[in-house]
Amino acid sequence: MNKIILQKGKDKAAWQLHPWVFSGAIGKINGRVQPGEVVAVYNIEEEFIAYGVYNNTSRVAVRLLEWNPANEINEDWWRLRVRKSIQNRKHLLTADNDAVRLIFAEADFLPGLIADKYADYISIQVHSAGIEQVKGLIVDELVNLLQPKGIYERSDLKSREYEGLPDSNGVLWGELPPDFVEILENGIHYKVNIIDGQKSGFYCDQRENRFLTAQYVKGKRMLDCFCYSGGFTLNAFRAGADEVVSVDSSALAIDTLKENVKYNGFDETKHVAVQSDVNKYLRQLGEGGEKFDVIVLDPPKYAPSRSTLEKASRAYKDLNRRGLMLLESGGLLATFSCSGAMDIETFKQVIAWAALDAGKEIQFIRQFSQPEDHPVRASFSEGEYLKGLLVRVL
Repeated sequence: MNKIILQKGKDKAAWQLHPWVFSGAIGKINGRVQPGEVVAVYNIEEEFIAYGVYNNTSRVAVRLLEWNPANEINEDWWRLRVRKSIQNRKHLLTADNDAVRLIFAEADFLPGLIADKYADYISIQVHSAGIEQVKGLIVDELVNLLQPKGIYERSDLKSREYEGLPDSNGVLWGELPPDFVEILENGIHYKVNIIDGQKSGFYCDQRENRFLTAQYVKGKRMLDCFCYSGGFTLNAFRAGADEVVSVDSSALAIDTLKENVKYNGFDETKHVAVQSDVNKYLRQLGEGGEKFDVIVLDPPKYAPSRSTLEKASRAYKDLNRRGLMLLESGGLLATFSCSGAMDIETFKQVIAWAALDAGKEIQFIRQFSQPEDHPVRASFSEGEYLKGLLVRVL
């Protein structure tokens, strides 16, 4: 096996079980290593640290997998990791929930792999050269364990470009998913577009937060911004919301949302679906003097890296300021950030600034986070990306 020797003083994170070795930490490479090849990583004294997968085109040059030198990275190792990931989540698949994240990349010791189960279909994304090398093996294990009707790949992400990989979309096993796969989450029916929808098709990470937010909406008027296919909207209607206005810039999202409202038998006369840029629409609502009892702000990732955090903070502040201005005393704002670069304390500060600019006094009454099928390894805090706040206007 080829050896990677780290520079002096650059091995601390690897010893502490952090799964990333950046290219600048590498001192020497023994052998001719190909992208996606398993390597052994050593410190400058040539003490074994871990096994990992090398890729010279990526800033993350080695993705570490295993710190026990006795555990060889072979077919059995990969299959065991897949089995453990699924076993840890099987209890989440119930009569009311048949959509779950099966594999969450570094959190499950499978860096660069996302796998989501949507009823009888599995959607996967491959972000790294190492997983690309064993993709067929992983698909085979998923089939053995879950017997899906089909497994579909949605690997069309910017991260693949950084790994030197082309886009890869299509059926990996079994049937092509239908235009809409029918799933259940929190007892609510959804039609999910795996092939053309955003990311892998549906955001399982907000499952608990949708349910929790809905506890505050009975008899209320709610605004659901960046609604996508309607997760917060549908939970609100089931909980007895009087009216919901749902906004998204995507025509496909709005069409899917309308179909989901109808499919669940909710009163369509109480629903307003708007295709619009959210910031533009919030500005229009403010100019029109509109008010809501509950507002949900669930925007896309504004801060993909720490270098963009300052700019993203301004965007989050402006978005939340516009939302807060549509709430009167007693109104609630459920606001979220899926930017891993923004921690919860920074997010609280941004919302406090937004409230100050909006002329509102607020309380934080609940914190939201990602659910257990999106776990966070203690050695990899970067895996904690989703955070949210329930804010009351005083």
